[in-house]
Amino acid sequence: MKATTSQKIKIGLFTFAGLLVLAFIVFFIGNKRNLFSSTYTVYGTFSNVGGLNVGNNVRFAGINVGVVSDISIVTDSLVRVDVTLNNSVKKFIKKDSKMSIGSDGLVGDKLVTISPGGITSHQVAEDGTQLPTVPPFSADKIIAKLTGIADNAGTLIQNLAAITGKVNSGKGSLGRLLNNDKMANDLDATVKQAKTTMANVHKTTSTLNEDLTAAQHNFLLKGFFNKKKKAAKAKQDSIKKAQDAAAGKTDDDKK
Repeated sequence: MKATTSQKIKIGLFTFAGLLVLAFIVFFIGNKRNLFSSTYTVYGTFSNVGGLNVGNNVRFAGINVGVVSDISIVTDSLVRVDVTLNNSVKKFIKKDSKMSIGSDGLVGDKLVTISPGGITSHQVAEDGTQLPTVPPFSADKIIAKLTGIADNAGTLIQNLAAITGKVNSGKGSLGRLLNNDKMANDLDATVKQAKTTMANVHKTTSTLNEDLTAAQHNFLLKGFFNKKKKAAKAKQDSIKKAQDAAAGKTDDDKK
């Protein structure tokens, strides 16, 4: 059966649309991989690329300037990463510019970042130049540390909850004290009694001092206290005479 004119037109439009989509895809991929612009290549070596893949972006000053063109293992502890850059940024990439591996956001795709150079060298990095590198940031280690901190915090919260529960249920000395009215009342009574006892001690001491002062003026005991005073004064006078005699002897020796 021969195709009608309308069918031929539909087939032609469908084919044309397919070719347009194919051309757009080729242009998009080619533009992303810098296939239609003048480029050059530099590389760096890392001990760990942290999940970086061929085709990931390369950024300079926060702008996408190229793509990762190749990743190859050099030794058991060294990985080479080649990046293809636009020629338009070549004058900004110096030989001391540093390559590092980061993420597009906290959990985004990996990418290569090139930091500005010109500190130790002002020479432009030509095609095939090896750039110095910075060890990649390890998100796994940070996550492991955060997980450990979270686990410790959870354990601490559980322990505090257990202690609070024991206190509320009257377990332990503190729990019994806070929840047992009898113990609280006994403690309060003990404190009050201690205060009363101290007050009585102060009062007794004051009374004793008064009684002692009165006894010193009593005619029956006055002789006893006077005798004590005279004995004390005699002892002081004896000590003074001994000191004066020693001082006089020293002065004679000096003469």
